[in-house]
Amino acid sequence: MKPSGIGGQAVIEGVMMKNKDQYAIAVRKPNNEIVVEKNTFVSAAEKYKILKLPIFRGVVAFAESMIIGTRTLTFSASFFEEEEDVKQSKVDKALSKVFKDKAENVIMGLTFIVAILMAVGIFIVLPAFTANLLGKKIPSDTLLAVIEGVIRILIFVAYIVAISQMKDIKRMFMYHGAEHKTINCLEQGFELNVENVRWQSKQHKRCGTSFMFIVMFVSIIFFIFIRVDEAWLRYLIRILLIPVIAGVSYEFIRFAGKSDSKVVNILSKPGMWLQGLTTKEPDDTMIEVAIQSVEAVFDWREFLELDRSKQNGSKGKNSKNSKKGNTKKQNQNSGAKNSNSNGSNNSNNSNNSNNTTNNQVKTSAGNTNNKPSGNRQNNQKKNQNHNEKSALELQEKESRKAAEETAFTAEKAVKLPVHPNFEEEEDEILRALDRYLVEDEDETGKE
Repeated sequence: MKPSGIGGQAVIEGVMMKNKDQYAIAVRKPNNEIVVEKNTFVSAAEKYKILKLPIFRGVVAFAESMIIGTRTLTFSASFFEEEEDVKQSKVDKALSKVFKDKAENVIMGLTFIVAILMAVGIFIVLPAFTANLLGKKIPSDTLLAVIEGVIRILIFVAYIVAISQMKDIKRMFMYHGAEHKTINCLEQGFELNVENVRWQSKQHKRCGTSFMFIVMFVSIIFFIFIRVDEAWLRYLIRILLIPVIAGVSYEFIRFAGKSDSKVVNILSKPGMWLQGLTTKEPDDTMIEVAIQSVEAVFDWREFLELDRSKQNGSKGKNSKNSKKGNTKKQNQNSGAKNSNSNGSNNSNNSNNSNNTTNNQVKTSAGNTNNKPSGNRQNNQKKNQNHNEKSALELQEKESRKAAEETAFTAEKAVKLPVHPNFEEEEDEILRALDRYLVEDEDETGKE
């Protein structure tokens, strides 16, 4: 389940829930009526973009959470001051005369400053001072930094245990549990009602208690590497580094709220254990207050619907991918089975394709104006050449034969006696021809 982005805080007999720039305070008044006030708080990061960068945004979130927390506590306490009819102190009266309508804001600002100074004195200066006293016996600065951090954590735990004994604080810790259970109900994908919220966990990774523990743990790492000999400078550096340490701690809490890795869960365990002191099991009336605070600033029905649609979409994609994977495997298997048969038939297929191609060529050649194909043309040319060669050879034989016969006849004619009719012929060739004709006539007469 993705984070809802909602943050909260327990107040006197109520719960504050914040979503982006809006926050709502739901308080159950002594007459059992639930009062809900909705306000807007624009973060300084919206005006100055540099404050959205890592570390810077943590410093801003830490400071603004304290400002909003002070306002909500003041608002919730106002209902019970009216019932108890608390008298104004001399200081309050003096501030009211001086600042008039702004007196309440001034008082709240002074209260905020005093709370910061007390926190710095108890959780920063006191552990450093104690560790400085032990420095004479422990020469290792690294070990002293670890001891200082352990002392800081012990003081914080002791402080929580001490204030948890107060009746009002006990009830505030119960509202703290209602706040966590309500947010966990949403982020686990359940509809927001008392029955579903009741059995949810009262621990959450983004809790302020976990944040404070991470701040103290990160401070140990910082002070191991930052070493100063002068005591006053050591205290000053620790105070100046508070915003930086808070920014680094915020980045871890922010990341832990979005991650479910084993490493992050292990690192978040100490803070989750510490929440056992700051959260208690709420009753149904407290859960109702927390639900109304959420509904004032957050449309949880739309949130759940969007998340379900995304989950269905991811399931559909996974099923399609699995079907594609199975089909691909089946195709691979069938391809592997048919590879041998396909390989054995490749030569036959190629021969058949060649024969088919030749036949197609021949057929197409025969169908195109009855022209002979290339092979027939070659055969005809060969036959024509052969016939011409045979004719030439025959002609040469006949000419040689005729020449031989003419030479033989001439030779014979010279030896034969001359016919009396041709004695006067002086042309030897004519006489030879005459003799040949006479001889031919004699032979014909004999036959």
